[in-house]
Amino acid sequence: MCNDHDSASSTDGLGRRALLVTGAAGAVTLSTVSFASAATGGGGSDEGTESGTGAERTESRTVRGTLPPGSPDFVYLPVEVPRGVREIHVAYTYERPAVPAGTQGNALDIGLFDERGTRLGGRGFRGWSGGARTEFFVRADAATPGYIPGPVRPGTWSVALGPYTVAPQGLAYEVTVTLTFGAPGETPAPVHPPERAKGRGRAWYRGDCHLHSVHSDGRRTPAEIAALARAAGLDFINTSEHNTHSAHGAWAGLWGDDLLILTGEEITTRNGHVVALGMDGGTFVDWRYRARDNRFGHYAREVRRAGGLVVPAHPHATCIGCNWKFGFGEADAVEVWNGAYTPDDEVSLADWDSTLVAAARSGGAWTPAMGSSDAHRDPDPVGTPQTVVLADDLSREAILAGIRAGHSYVAESSKVSLSFGAADARGRHAGIGDRLRTADDSPVTVRLEVTGAPGSTVHFVTDQGTLHTAALPESGSGAVEWRTTAAYATYVRAEVRHAPKTPGLPGALVAFTNPVFLGERG
Repeated sequence: MCNDHDSASSTDGLGRRALLVTGAAGAVTLSTVSFASAATGGGGSDEGTESGTGAERTESRTVRGTLPPGSPDFVYLPVEVPRGVREIHVAYTYERPAVPAGTQGNALDIGLFDERGTRLGGRGFRGWSGGARTEFFVRADAATPGYIPGPVRPGTWSVALGPYTVAPQGLAYEVTVTLTFGAPGETPAPVHPPERAKGRGRAWYRGDCHLHSVHSDGRRTPAEIAALARAAGLDFINTSEHNTHSAHGAWAGLWGDDLLILTGEEITTRNGHVVALGMDGGTFVDWRYRARDNRFGHYAREVRRAGGLVVPAHPHATCIGCNWKFGFGEADAVEVWNGAYTPDDEVSLADWDSTLVAAARSGGAWTPAMGSSDAHRDPDPVGTPQTVVLADDLSREAILAGIRAGHSYVAESSKVSLSFGAADARGRHAGIGDRLRTADDSPVTVRLEVTGAPGSTVHFVTDQGTLHTAALPESGSGAVEWRTTAAYATYVRAEVRHAPKTPGLPGALVAFTNPVFLGERG
């Protein structure tokens, strides 16, 4: 566990303020910053100022230090908060020295825990902004986006520093904590989105499940995202801010009969990111662990206990800490296509396809694929791509059930529609995500209908690879059929692709489906 104040041995490598703490992912706790008196107990590395008089006065303390290369993932700066504080404000800076080519420079994230502590999975979390902000505040009636409003109670709070990467010269930082004294305001009760919209009954519903607003490192407001979702023809979205649930209550007035808003989180660890999709409003899931800590299974179960799905995001992305290292045993679905189609999406698609073979023959569990935009700011398009889900109605329960069952396909926009399935000679039919139970030697007809994909080619992919291709009419609308047997193809899925831009390499996806499994097994 990442407990505060577990030991008292100093280490010169972190300056005169460091206290080593062991725990998942590694953590260090610095010496406590005190506002009870002018004394700070920091060996001369603090500076303090005061302004104002009486109930509205402010007090500030500034701490400076340097983190060496190889620092733990989290460094906690305890702050002793006295009674009568109305607001806590934190600002920080850090040096970004030049580094040799091929060497990572400095990147320092920041967040806040209250007097309930920094224990992994505990209740002390009050917000996280990663590297998206240089300052934030928390008080009872308001907080900076990414942070949770609530009373500033007396006790030991902790500013959480996350040295994501550290330059060879070390990471020199400065943190200034300012307390404002005064009467606290009232904390408003959060208003979370409803779990149902009007919908169209049993139908195909379009959604984007990976989006970022000003509540993490996005630049759009929830209102701007909701407007863009409607313009993109979406029926549902999922809010998925990095390591915070602060946006769950930020959508009041933005949902409607035409738009279902699900609440989630992008759990952003040092060994990969996972979208917690459609959790109960107000649910926070911790992220402070690596694959080696053997904690992910516990937090995946927390997501499901909160009614959500566990969806590893961009598993082969090349950004630092983005590549997925936890395995897929806990995944309810996997985000195969993330934003504009790139080579790492092609790798994710191939990797996901390779997992289907065992399930195809055994009838065992398989992991459906999804796609989302991961849109952060202009010009990132919302709804490119989008997951199109067959659901009984436009409700949280029905949408998540459709995703979990693999009754879905992914399209680059709402202009693209697919209908895909397989039928045998006896008239039995199976759609996307289902199994056609037919004899191994019984003829099977696979059919894909496409609209909205001009200049594209259809590919039918099986456990052997691509066994049939056909160009669509110039209009981009048409039907393609192919005959096979369960003995020849244990599953079939469809891809629609643009023309290749590089000879010998596949074109970017226009759309793809989850598989239809063939045969009696399972």
